[in-house]
Amino acid sequence: MKIIADMHTHTLVSGHAYCTLQENLRAAKEQGLLYMAATEHGPAMPGGPHLYYFGNVRVWPREFGGVRLIKGVEANVMNIDGELDLPQRYLQRLEYVAVGLHDECFSPGTQEENTQAIIAAIQNPYVDAIVHPGNPRFPINFLQVLLAAAQAGVLVEINNSSLVGSRKGSPERCREIAELAAKHDIAVVLGSDAHWSGQVGHLEQALAMATEAGIPTRNILNLDAKRIEDFLAEQQQKRKRIATY
Repeated sequence: MKIIADMHTHTLVSGHAYCTLQENLRAAKEQGLLYMAATEHGPAMPGGPHLYYFGNVRVWPREFGGVRLIKGVEANVMNIDGELDLPQRYLQRLEYVAVGLHDECFSPGTQEENTQAIIAAIQNPYVDAIVHPGNPRFPINFLQVLLAAAQAGVLVEINNSSLVGSRKGSPERCREIAELAAKHDIAVVLGSDAHWSGQVGHLEQALAMATEAGIPTRNILNLDAKRIEDFLAEQQQKRKRIATY
């Protein structure tokens, strides 16, 4: 199995990463990737970009050095109502909206409160994926969240960074998520969560966890160009339908 896409990367723009967009894209090419999503943190993250950053992504090239550049964001869930830190007029300019819970933007609550926040965010029609759901800082009901994601057509991330040192205590929880995804035929996406260019495209642990759990390759977005293109096209059509209302 060959990984052709990294759907979770950061640059200097996020405030706590260390490379530029071009450096990440060059690293993606070196890794043999065909796709890379640039997913800077939303503006509520300390040191994160201004809203104007997401308003100006139209200047990005469609591809760079043979790597398809996907215009994305890792938006912050702000409250139990699932409110995001990007307004709709900015979300609609993006191709890939991933969302997650972060201490700096959402105070960890009970399992019920955290679950409610994530499910509410999933129901936002602009949301495409939920990231690092295995974070022990935010206990959630995995099955409820995965089933809600499947119903909404939202991908569930297996975060490689969580398996190699970030968010201590994540691997066991991520394994449970992967096993539930396999059992319930739920689609997943792999993300490096790269904060420097040397991490771009390194998804080995996430892929191993997915396959060991029994997730079929057809349910792993990062392995098939047609699957990626179809997913992006479907999400863009959904955005267009929303914009006409």
